[in-house]
Amino acid sequence: MGERVVVRVASVAERGLCFGIRRRVFVHEQRVPLAEDQDGLDDDAVHFLASLDGEPVGTARLRVAGGTAKAQRVAVLPDLRRGGVGRALMAAVEAEAHRRGLAEVVLHAQVPVIPFYERLGYTAEGDVFFEAEIPHRRMRRRV
Repeated sequence: MGERVVVRVASVAERGLCFGIRRRVFVHEQRVPLAEDQDGLDDDAVHFLASLDGEPVGTARLRVAGGTAKAQRVAVLPDLRRGGVGRALMAAVEAEAHRRGLAEVVLHAQVPVIPFYERLGYTAEGDVFFEAEIPHRRMRRRV
């Protein structure tokens, strides 16, 4: 096919592309209130932008809080799910966490995508809880 997924740390100028993908996935598709997606923590995060043949198709952010790497706002456009974009995003997040000397990545996975994260080596822990009225579980993986 010739299609290639490229993930890079988004520049400040590219953050708008990341936010646009998040808006499409979380706000429009999943009905998450915009104020919950835009939680005021974006300035303290590293943002990743995934592109397929030069077109923005996915995003994620990495926040470090209390010495813990947190993968957040992982979003892939609907037509491109199951095509390796999410896997590439998570590899970039994990590599950045490792580069920063952090031993593990934690995340809050929506229940339907727990199997995706399990295939990447994450382990679910604790009970189901709700964020933005969507069921989640905490997951972690050593990097």
